[in-house]
Amino acid sequence: MFTNLSDKLDKAFHILKGHGKITEVNVADTLKEVRRALLDADVNFKIAKEFTTKVKEKAIGENVLTTLQPGQLLVKIVKDELTELMGGDVSGINLSGNPTVILMSGLQGSGKTTFSGKLANFLKTKKNKNLLVACDVYRPAAINQLHIVGDQIGVEVYSELGNNNPVEIALNAVKYAKEKGYNVVIVDTAGRLAVDEEMMTEIANVHKAIQPQETLFVVDSMTGQDAVNTAKAFNDRLNFDGVILTKLDGDTRGGAALSIKSVVDKPIKFVGTGEKMEAIDVFYPSRMAERILGMGDVISLVERAQEQFNEEEARKIQKKIAKNEFGFDDFLTQIQQVKKMGNMKDLVGMIPGASKAMKDVEIEDDAFKHIEAIIYSMTPKERSKPSIIDVKRKTRIAKGSGRKIEEVNQLMKQFDQMSKMMKMMQGPGGKNMMKMMAGMKGGMPGMR
Repeated sequence: MFTNLSDKLDKAFHILKGHGKITEVNVADTLKEVRRALLDADVNFKIAKEFTTKVKEKAIGENVLTTLQPGQLLVKIVKDELTELMGGDVSGINLSGNPTVILMSGLQGSGKTTFSGKLANFLKTKKNKNLLVACDVYRPAAINQLHIVGDQIGVEVYSELGNNNPVEIALNAVKYAKEKGYNVVIVDTAGRLAVDEEMMTEIANVHKAIQPQETLFVVDSMTGQDAVNTAKAFNDRLNFDGVILTKLDGDTRGGAALSIKSVVDKPIKFVGTGEKMEAIDVFYPSRMAERILGMGDVISLVERAQEQFNEEEARKIQKKIAKNEFGFDDFLTQIQQVKKMGNMKDLVGMIPGASKAMKDVEIEDDAFKHIEAIIYSMTPKERSKPSIIDVKRKTRIAKGSGRKIEEVNQLMKQFDQMSKMMKMMQGPGGKNMMKMMAGMKGGMPGMR
């Protein structure tokens, strides 16, 4: 996430390395590189210039504490300004309606339908009863796609075959939701171009008819400045309440995230960080600023771990560790919990310093698949009692999983190391899993 921007900002701050204080000359050289990094990330020139001017004004004349170096002080100032640039405070979603109506808008291909499902799934975990509404009457597969998404997350989808009037469908859906006791209605609309006057009038009519508590603009974060310009055109017609950035797990330069608040004066409320229905995060400007500057995001990492943390399961694991009965089936359970937390690249980015340390390490989207293949090739007895796995068994396991014998040996060694650490730490397995894996020598299979 924003890897190129992070690298360039890091190089910019290196200019101050070795300097005893911040001066107008050395800060100017640094901020010239910061501005260049922002422009390369597809941030609007005016916004980039205003940003560096504010940083310079705050930096010049600042007394550097004895515990801080000039570069560290400038990083703090840049972090604070990045936070403000992206909105300052976290912005929640308005759920005051009865039912709450949320209207999704955006360009074609921005990921509205998928994100409608992610949002429904997210709100479902907050004990809301949700109804998805299919109002994209133009794209042939749109209604079917929403039904598939609804089935996947266990949320009902309202649609009307043969009705091509999205205003009627939306109104009927809200009425249906009231009758059936739904408290959140998420209306998925057709993607449209800001220059298409007929389509823009149509969504404006839907908005006027259903009076949503939340109108959200979904934008593909990989489109950079173009996304910001489109957001302005949509906002002029809809006066939307917030922005959703999708595909932040892709090759994102960062321009949309950094510029959109300044242009439309509307907060980024959620971000999409992967393909899974669980890949949705509330947008915290301060946390994102820290990640861009390579400081990680420990709070979000802990929150994700807590969401997947099963207290009863942890107690069972703890007892097994105490009795020296922790086996590969238990290890698989821990892997499943980690996988639910999100893709590995995203998780690594939340660990302070990890992105830089693992800069040249390729982390596969499914970094655990090789481990799982090896474990699934073991017999139930081998999984419950790893100590019985000898050379002959390792050879069979390697053939069965399609992996090399060296990988089986590596996994066995790492499992032994982890078991010993868990024995020493005697903490809940799920909460300590990432810490223990991070400490293993040689990395895990699936990372290269």
